[in-house]
Amino acid sequence: MSELMTMLSYGFIVRALVTGVLVSICAALLGVTLVLRSNAMISDGLSHVSFGAFAIAVVLGLTPLYVAIPVAMIASIFILRLNDGRLHGDSAVAIISSSALAIGVVAISVGNGVNVDMNAYLFGSILSITKGDMVVSIITCLIVLALYILSYNKIFALTFDKDFASSTGVHTQFYETILAALASLVIVLGMRMMGALLISSLTIFPTITARYLVKSYKGVMITSAVVSVICFVIGLVLSYFYSLPTGAMIVIINLIALLLAIAYAKVFRKQ
Repeated sequence: MSELMTMLSYGFIVRALVTGVLVSICAALLGVTLVLRSNAMISDGLSHVSFGAFAIAVVLGLTPLYVAIPVAMIASIFILRLNDGRLHGDSAVAIISSSALAIGVVAISVGNGVNVDMNAYLFGSILSITKGDMVVSIITCLIVLALYILSYNKIFALTFDKDFASSTGVHTQFYETILAALASLVIVLGMRMMGALLISSLTIFPTITARYLVKSYKGVMITSAVVSVICFVIGLVLSYFYSLPTGAMIVIINLIALLLAIAYAKVFRKQ
């Protein structure tokens, strides 16, 4: 217990804990919509876009967070538009993500005299989380929760049948744009801690795990949020005590939770 209190005495741990828990909740809720609509890889594409924006901002001496957020939002809307055109699904995501990652790497390589830790951007670093990140994560979480509470039925309809939702009067394009913008914001915030290569796990793992445990849509949403928070906290604590990469540990804990959920589902289905 004393060791946990010592851990919480560090400011960067508190910032990481608050930001991480809120981002985990948001990522899990948004992940349910993305995964059930077969758009899970959009989060991976947005993380690569965020990496490119972060890299360019660092090279130009700008504040990375304020550059990455609008760029990622624009990219998310652009991906939606590509999906409505001749490019569909993973093709649009692959084009955007690979291009953004390449631009980021080139920007860093040509930024002479700029000291950039590539590992921190690719795999995350809890030391990089600022008070500003924490404040933005609080505001974002409140917006996401308000959206899902006030527009639950509309999001439910949009998730399972876009045409049906549109026929019932739901402004599907508006809600798609809002959800994509919020997803990009959550990805940017989470990337500081998880890195560009691991952040998409926060939107995918909890939802899939929840689907093995419960059947209802509301149950999946609540369970995925709970699983996401628990896995994050366990991963953060283990990474602190054993000096392991935080992002990687969170992903591993999520993987263990998924495997346990699969085993649980198989045992009970056999009964």
